[in-house]
Amino acid sequence: MFCISAMPPSDHPTPTRATPRQATSVVAHTAPEPEEEDPLLAFAPFLHTAPRRNSITPELQRRFVATLAATGIVKVAAKRIGKSLEALYKLRARPGAEGFAEAWDAALERGAARLEDMAMERAMLGTRTPIVSGGEILGHWDKPDNALLRFLLAHRLPARYGAQARAIGPGHPVWEELAAQARAEVAEIKRTMQDEVAARAIALQTFRRRRLWRQRQAAGARAGDITDAWNAEDASGEPQLPAWDDAAVRRARTILAEMEADPPF
Repeated sequence: MFCISAMPPSDHPTPTRATPRQATSVVAHTAPEPEEEDPLLAFAPFLHTAPRRNSITPELQRRFVATLAATGIVKVAAKRIGKSLEALYKLRARPGAEGFAEAWDAALERGAARLEDMAMERAMLGTRTPIVSGGEILGHWDKPDNALLRFLLAHRLPARYGAQARAIGPGHPVWEELAAQARAEVAEIKRTMQDEVAARAIALQTFRRRRLWRQRQAAGARAGDITDAWNAEDASGEPQLPAWDDAAVRRARTILAEMEADPPF
């Protein structure tokens, strides 16, 4: 989205920094603190058995959680209530402070969700960026952040844009489709090889029978003395390939013709 305006777009929140020109990022904005009736603040706070002047009271605990939900930063929330990080973490770890600890974690999750919303806003609407020429600001435009957009796509739609989309492995539809094709091709290769072996075996057997038959013919032997499993011959008694017609026998005819033309032994 590209728009030039002399005034900030109305859909951008008002910067909260003291110096407006420093508010160059959506991250510089904070959300409003949760209302008193917000379920986030309905936790059971830690109750001191002997409260001291500097104790973190239930009211301060709720203020801390509210500020943490608005800012997402523990240090900022601690400073807002005037307590140290050490004191807050000690309180969080004490028996009886489970409600405070759970509210603390929930506030952080709310802050993280707000941060994700801000990132989505920046990726889709762009970041308000000044147009400067000659040292003067002529206007502003919504500068898109394509790197952030790619990151959010990978996070929100990991199957399509995430790491697993690039690392295709077993179980992935593309992997399974290619694996099925490969299995079919391997099966076809095995079948073809089996047919070739059978054809060569048939041709070689017939060639040997013919060779033996010719030798015996030359020696005056009777052709009927030559018998084997094939037991096929023509009218003159010359051994022949089996009479049946299948792929192996058809291939054997070609191989036998090659052997007759160029005897292997």
